Amino acid sequence: MRSFTRLYLDLDATQSTTEKVDLLRAYFRDGRTPDRDKAWALALLTGNRPKRAASTAALKALARDATGTPKWLFDACYESVGDLSETIALLLPDPDTETDTAGSDRAEAAAHSADSPGTEPLHETIERRVLPLIGADDDAKKSIIREAWARMDADDRFVYHKLIRGGFRVGVQKKLVSRALAGVAGVDDKVMAQRLVASTEPTPEAYRATLSGEVSAERALAPLPFYLATPLEKDASSLGEALGDPEAWQIEWKYDGIRAQLVRRGGEIAIWSRGEELVTHQFPELVAAARGLPRDCVLDGEILIWTGGGPGRTPGDAGMPAPFADLQTRLNRKAAPSPQLGLFQTSRLVMLAFDLLELDGADLRDRPQHERRGLLEDCLTDNAAHDATDTIRVSPLVEAETWADLARLRAQSRARGVEGLMLKHRSGPYRVGRTRSDTGWFKWKVDPFTVDCVMVSAQPGSGRRASLYTDYTFALRATDTPDAELVTFAKAYSGLTQDEIETLDRWIRGNTTQKNGPFRAVKPEQVFELAFEGVQRSPRHKSGLAVRFPRISRWRTDKPASEIDTLDTLRAMVRPGDDDEGGGDA
Repeated sequence: MRSFTRLYLDLDATQSTTEKVDLLRAYFRDGRTPDRDKAWALALLTGNRPKRAASTAALKALARDATGTPKWLFDACYESVGDLSETIALLLPDPDTETDTAGSDRAEAAAHSADSPGTEPLHETIERRVLPLIGADDDAKKSIIREAWARMDADDRFVYHKLIRGGFRVGVQKKLVSRALAGVAGVDDKVMAQRLVASTEPTPEAYRATLSGEVSAERALAPLPFYLATPLEKDASSLGEALGDPEAWQIEWKYDGIRAQLVRRGGEIAIWSRGEELVTHQFPELVAAARGLPRDCVLDGEILIWTGGGPGRTPGDAGMPAPFADLQTRLNRKAAPSPQLGLFQTSRLVMLAFDLLELDGADLRDRPQHERRGLLEDCLTDNAAHDATDTIRVSPLVEAETWADLARLRAQSRARGVEGLMLKHRSGPYRVGRTRSDTGWFKWKVDPFTVDCVMVSAQPGSGRRASLYTDYTFALRATDTPDAELVTFAKAYSGLTQDEIETLDRWIRGNTTQKNGPFRAVKPEQVFELAFEGVQRSPRHKSGLAVRFPRISRWRTDKPASEIDTLDTLRAMVRPGDDDEGGGDA
C-alpha cells in the first residue's frame, strides 16, 4: 500500500505530463512491487475501480465517533481542508503499530516491511479492506474500516478513503498509463493502447499478459481504442484559411446517440460503448443484424433510435433521429430487452456506421479516411446483398461546395435532429484518443440553447471547492409578469472563473434568506445566461421540462431579475413531437 500511496501523492502533486509518465513507469518497473499490486494499480488508474463501498455520511459519523470531534468542529475542519478524505485522515489518531497482519501473503509482503503499519501490499488492502465492504451490513463495515485505520498512517488512510468512497481520481488519463506501460513492455504506444482496451480482471496473470501481448479468450472480442474529435471553435468565414478546400474533407452529420464499436470476429459479436463497456445485451437488434454480415469486421458508429420514414431512410429523406432521451430507455439494463418489443410502432434501433477499422482480421486504421470509407460502403453493400436488414447503415455524407454552404446546412441541424457536422480529413488515419492534427477529426456543433435565469439557491462544492458555494440552482418566471412565481428548472456548477466564483460566494453568504444544512436559499437577484444542448418535456420535474448538459455561459450583471426568461421561452425550444418523458439534468 505504501508504494501505491506514494505514487498517488506524487501524481497528484505535479501537472507535468512527462513527470507523470516517469512516475508511472518507475512504479511498474519496480521489482519490489508484486504483480498482484501492479495489476490492481493498473485497474485503479484506468477506471476499473470497485464501486462505492462506504457512504459519505456513514464515514463522517464513524470518524467523529473515533476522534470524539463535535459535528460543528468536524464541519469546520472539513471546510478548512476542503477534502473529506484528507480531513478524516488528519483527524484520526496515530495508527496502532501492534496490529496483527495475519492473513497476508508473507512472501509478497516481505519486501514491504510488514512489521510497520500501512505497509501491507495494495492487493491485500483492496481484497481485505475494500471489496468486503460492498454489500456488508453497517456493523461489519465499521469493523473493517476501524481495522484499516489501525494499520495505516495519514497518507495511506487518505488514499484508502478515496478508494472506499468511489471518488478515486488522480488526474491521470488512460493515455498516460498506456505510454508508461509501453515503455515498460518495450512496445509502441499504439500497441499498448490496444492491449489496455477492455482489460480483464486485475490479476497478476492478466497484468503479465498485458505486458507480453498474450491474447486471452476474454480479449478476443475487445474493441480498438476510440478516436475522438476535437471541437472546432471557428466560424465559416475563417474555415477556408484554417482548413483549406472543403473537398479535402469527408463531411458527415454529428448524431446525438451512443458512440459504439460493433466487433465481429470468428462469427462472434460484441458491442462496446465509447467508455469501453460491453453493452451487447442491450441491443439484440444489432446483434441479429451483425449475424448477417458476410465478413468479420470492426465498425465504428453511432447507435440511434430512428423515427418515421421506414427502413432505409436517411436524414435527407422522411424520418429523423429521435431525441437521446428515447435511447436512454436502453441504457444500464441488466437484462436484455425482448427483440420483439419495440420502443414505438414508428421507431427502430439503428447503427449508423461511419468507419471500418478492421476487415477479416486486417487492421485498417493506418489507411487514409477515404479508403476506409470506400471499404465500409463495400462491406455494408455486401451485407444488404446477403439479405440482412438495414439496422446497420452507412452514415450519409454531406455534400457542399463551399464553407458558406456548409454553414447554411449546419444551421439546419436541430431541424434534422442532429448536433452539427463532423469534419474528417480524407487523407487522415484513425488515431487513438483526442489529438490535434491538421488531418484529424473535428466536430462543428451548433451553438447551444440559452436562456436568462436567476439563481435561487446554492450549495458548497466538493474537494478543493468544499469551502466555496459553487453548485447553483436556477429558476425561470412561470409567466410573463413581473411578480410571477419563480420555478426551478436546472442546476449547474461549471462556467465561472475562479474570481467570479469567489465573488459570488461572498455575495451568497451575505444574501442568504434560508439555511438548511449546506443548502442556502438566496435573494433572487443574480441573473445568469445558462447554456444547454437540448430540452425535453418531463413530468418528473417541477418545471415540466428537463435540459441536457446545463452550464453557465455568462454572469449577466447587466440585467435585472425582472427581465429573465419564462417557462414559455423554454417550452418553445422543445422539438415538435418530443412530448415523452425525457432525461436530462434539472
